[in-house]
Amino acid sequence: MEGKKKKTVPQIMRSLHRDIGFLMIGMTLIYAVSGIILVYRDTDFLKSEKTITRQLEPNLEPEQLGMQLHQRFFKVEKTEGEIVYFGNGTYNKTTGEAVYSSVSLPSFLNKINGLHKASSQSKTHWFTTIFGVLMLFLAVSSFWMFKAKTKNFKRGMVISVLGLLIAVVMLVL
Repeated sequence: MEGKKKKTVPQIMRSLHRDIGFLMIGMTLIYAVSGIILVYRDTDFLKSEKTITRQLEPNLEPEQLGMQLHQRFFKVEKTEGEIVYFGNGTYNKTTGEAVYSSVSLPSFLNKINGLHKASSQSKTHWFTTIFGVLMLFLAVSSFWMFKAKTKNFKRGMVISVLGLLIAVVMLVL
């Protein structure tokens, strides 16, 4: 009875590339959707508007009001009596009631966008890190898909360099 033939490095890389590639399909689909949506984050694409009423302290100064409402570019437009008007709502200085509108993505899309914006403190940072490492592996292991002297390998090298150059040009622009 003969033992199993030992696999070569190219065979191992091809197997890993195939299996990790299949694993990455679902993860990549989620990242692709969130990446496309993030490109349009400065628009109202797929967002819905809702009216929010919040009870705040009375007599807040404009800077305090902007901080309480978590609005980055908060600016008071005018004040008429006790009512302060700002970009997307009003604030009653006497009662402390703020009424404003907000646009946001549906909850599910907000969550997948969080994957793209994850920081080391977020719960999803391991998912994001693993995704990045596996994508890096797929890029590098693809060089083992063809023998080095073949036409397909040489063509793949040219296309790889082209992709790298396109990325560099986009970063410089």
